[in-house]
Amino acid sequence: MTSTLAIPFRSLSVRNFRLFAAGQVVSVAGTWMMVVAQDWIVLSLADNSGTALGVVTALQFTPLLLLTLYGGRLADRYDKRFLLTCANLASGALALVLALLAFADAVQLWHIWLCAFGLGIVNAVEVPTRMSFVSELVGPELLPNASALSAAYFNTARVVGPALAGLLITGFGTGWVMLFNSVSYLATVVGLRMMRPDELLRGTRPDTRPRVIDGLRYIRSRPDLKLPLALIGVISLFGLNFQLTLPLFAKTVFHADAASFGLLTTGFAAGSLVAAFVTTARRGRPSSRLVVASAIVFAALETVAGWAPDFASAIVLLSLTGGATIYFVQAANHRVQLGSDPQYRGRVMALYTLIVQGSTPLGSLLIGALAEHLGARSGFYVGGLVSLAAALTALVLDRRTDKEASEDVTVTTKDVEAESDGVATAREAAPEQDGSEPEAVRR
Repeated sequence: MTSTLAIPFRSLSVRNFRLFAAGQVVSVAGTWMMVVAQDWIVLSLADNSGTALGVVTALQFTPLLLLTLYGGRLADRYDKRFLLTCANLASGALALVLALLAFADAVQLWHIWLCAFGLGIVNAVEVPTRMSFVSELVGPELLPNASALSAAYFNTARVVGPALAGLLITGFGTGWVMLFNSVSYLATVVGLRMMRPDELLRGTRPDTRPRVIDGLRYIRSRPDLKLPLALIGVISLFGLNFQLTLPLFAKTVFHADAASFGLLTTGFAAGSLVAAFVTTARRGRPSSRLVVASAIVFAALETVAGWAPDFASAIVLLSLTGGATIYFVQAANHRVQLGSDPQYRGRVMALYTLIVQGSTPLGSLLIGALAEHLGARSGFYVGGLVSLAAALTALVLDRRTDKEASEDVTVTTKDVEAESDGVATAREAAPEQDGSEPEAVRR
């Protein structure tokens, strides 16, 4: 590998991470194919209802809202490789159930709702475990690069998956898409089992059982973690609802078929992929100011994307929005993860997951209902403008925090100088030490 390629791909020099990444590319591609097929079935069964699509999304993400913190506790307590193996096998089984129903032409909305809820339970454990497992694969020095590459292969799959799904749905139906997704989970399982456990960088396990409350107290004591978590919480709730707004945008605004819908999703993912590769050059923890600035850019682009007058301009604007999305999310992720103590990292990333994905049920229901009454474009407008307001508020708070920190340093410096002056004055006022007692004492 040349030195140029070694910079963005340097974490792939770790064998365990190569196995993990290879399995994830296949598995995530299947997942995105499944998303397209599932959304297409729901919109077909529910007469293009945004509310019905919002219910599916809400059911899939509600368990994350309720159980992710406990999933992070499990990740800090038990072997992450074993947890991920079990989670992927369970996800594959759920996808297989839907595939068999699709082949039998017996899929109903409640089937999709039930499987979505089951997948949400699995993800409540899998997501924080997977995110914290990356640090065990590569260590802290390569963590920014490995995290960025994870986003890169995620978005590579997001480019390929929807495009393939659109073609497969058009040519063969949704059943084959769901079957492929079921089998794709085995790629991750095989990669996990082929790893060398003695090469994992697990660190020291705590003497006591990890508790959720201890993780929350740790985060509360860290202002540098609270600001990016709060910012991404608001933006996730209102701005990151593309799993809902994109299919509605494609089908109700541009009246796209399955192939065109896949192309629109691919355009969004292509921009995300470029941004993911850009972030592979990151070598350290990003600043708070960078996180806020990337949020402002994202919010502006999402708002403009909702205005797209035709299909071609929509692809371009969504591509730019996708790039801004992944850059912001990665900046927030790296700031939180690289600033966390390893023994709390599972619980910290569980809270991050809870905020990013657990807010989706509320956001999807809100934006889904709004889009159904005011049109699909309103989802982009509201999401972008609320995100912009949150980012500007975070910018003000960040500047205020910097100012207060600067004032604290100034006050501390003055106190030290005053103390030094006081000592010097006391020394000048004290009698000379010539070995004899002061006159008053002798008397």
